[in-house]
Amino acid sequence: MKKRILVSALGVGALAVAGLTSQGATAAPPPYLAGKHAAKVCAKATAPHTASCHAFKLVDAAGVTPATAAPPATGLTPTGLRDAYKLNGLNANGRTVAIVDAYGYPNLERDLGVYRSQFGLSSCTIANGCLRIISQSGGSTLPTFNVGWAGEQALDVDAVSAAAPDAKIVVVQAKSASFADLGAAVVTASKQPGVVAISNSYGGGDAADSTYGTYYNHPGIAVTASTGDDGYQGGSYPASSSYTTAVGGTSLVSAGNTRGWSESVWSGAGSGCSTYNTALSAAASFGTGCSKRAMADVSAAADPGKGGMAIYYPTSKTASTWAQFGGTSEAAPIIASVYALSGNTSGYANALPYAHTGSLFDVTSGNNGSCPTTQWCTARTGWDGPTGLGTPNGAGAF
Repeated sequence: MKKRILVSALGVGALAVAGLTSQGATAAPPPYLAGKHAAKVCAKATAPHTASCHAFKLVDAAGVTPATAAPPATGLTPTGLRDAYKLNGLNANGRTVAIVDAYGYPNLERDLGVYRSQFGLSSCTIANGCLRIISQSGGSTLPTFNVGWAGEQALDVDAVSAAAPDAKIVVVQAKSASFADLGAAVVTASKQPGVVAISNSYGGGDAADSTYGTYYNHPGIAVTASTGDDGYQGGSYPASSSYTTAVGGTSLVSAGNTRGWSESVWSGAGSGCSTYNTALSAAASFGTGCSKRAMADVSAAADPGKGGMAIYYPTSKTASTWAQFGGTSEAAPIIASVYALSGNTSGYANALPYAHTGSLFDVTSGNNGSCPTTQWCTARTGWDGPTGLGTPNGAGAF
């Protein structure tokens, strides 16, 4: 993918990374952002009913992330994330967040240790019972390494660590990126002790719950799914499932307001209407404009250049380094973690935010493209496609 296309897809966020403002005036970006652009972490899915991960990383003009011993100073930290979403003082109390991704990542435990140590978080290891890594069938024989999907897993476990540092984590690695294998991994995740939320930072084209819905239908567990990174696109499965909480994306920056932060639509955030799946009854009075399932429901930071997280991730099977990541792959595990912090995932968890909109930060500016129905692409008061009902203000909406 050419840099020019990435800038077009990512909009103002990518322009800021390049040192430009939306008006085209030259600005001086922080040193880490200078000369960087966002690149997809995983290869695009080409086979039918196959998913790609929804992560981006910032790279230089040559498409490389230079090795660095320290996290990017511009990256969102656990302290920043928890302040932005008012999560301080909340605890998961031993609840478990499951991460479902494809392929293996042999150094996941080691790299997670580097991340948590860097930011002063408690140890989360297999030995102390905080971390488990299993196959899609629940076994210990793990799939082969894939550098792109391993980077996705690094983002996911680091995001959970940042948002809910005391949560336990179970990573379920599917043997491929097919909907069937990823779905089987979700079912396995749902059966693990203590799991209250399952994060899915991947997607493909729209698909029918009549074919794949049994994989994601787990009342009492919050199943989150990222809406994608290509702006308005119609449905993207599993975010377009009636059983998941569809998570869109924002640009998050520090600000001199009461909250201390400001958010707008990240122009890459996926949105749209499913052509297959039933609309959420909880969303009936929110004017989605979709006759069937509308996405997103809620959102969180996703812009790689404005709110992208500092992540320790693998560049090969043996080597790892720091970089700044984003994409709606960042947002989905954040929201899964907030569900874990709330301790309230009874029934279908995607209905909860619609009953508690006052506990969300409404995102009312920005867009992710041009749409036949304005709210599918453009932020407004209340529900809109790119950001749903808004972002967490504590855990009261979850």
